[in-house]
Amino acid sequence: MNLFEKTLHSASIYKGAIIDLEVHDVELPDGQTSKRELIYHNGAVAVCPITPDNKVILVKQFRKACEKPLLEIPAGKLEKDEERISAAKRELEEETGYIAGELEHITEMYGSPGFSNEKISIYMAKNLAKGKMHLDEDEFLEIAYFDINEIKTLLDNKELEDAKTIIALQHLLLNYNHYK
Repeated sequence: MNLFEKTLHSASIYKGAIIDLEVHDVELPDGQTSKRELIYHNGAVAVCPITPDNKVILVKQFRKACEKPLLEIPAGKLEKDEERISAAKRELEEETGYIAGELEHITEMYGSPGFSNEKISIYMAKNLAKGKMHLDEDEFLEIAYFDINEIKTLLDNKELEDAKTIIALQHLLLNYNHYK
């Protein structure tokens, strides 16, 4: 079966610093038409850092769309033409003050592919060294350190709500001997 949707018409609704919003009229595989509201994003990276004493670093940050703080792995958007691994190194140091001695790419994911093309590359970081934390001027966060048992409890108690964080930490639990 052909699942492709052909765009018949598109209209730009908003062009922003982080996202663009378009509405598309599409022809469905059965010949009917429908509308799609789409968000275009440059992409992002996320890093699950593990300290030399086997603590996982998470950041707590207020997320306006959710109207509450969330506990997450460090993450951020790609700058124009930035390589993903370079962005991962940059975001890790900016948000935690650590430099990764080793970065391992574990996966790429779409968080909400029904309306957004944002692709997030997730990395594991180990052999960390102290660097210098330098947050964006509009960025406020708290750093928290968790051992592996605490990570398991956070996941078991459904205290984490961020998809990229849940994916990275589940990967860590499944492969912990590789990372310690």
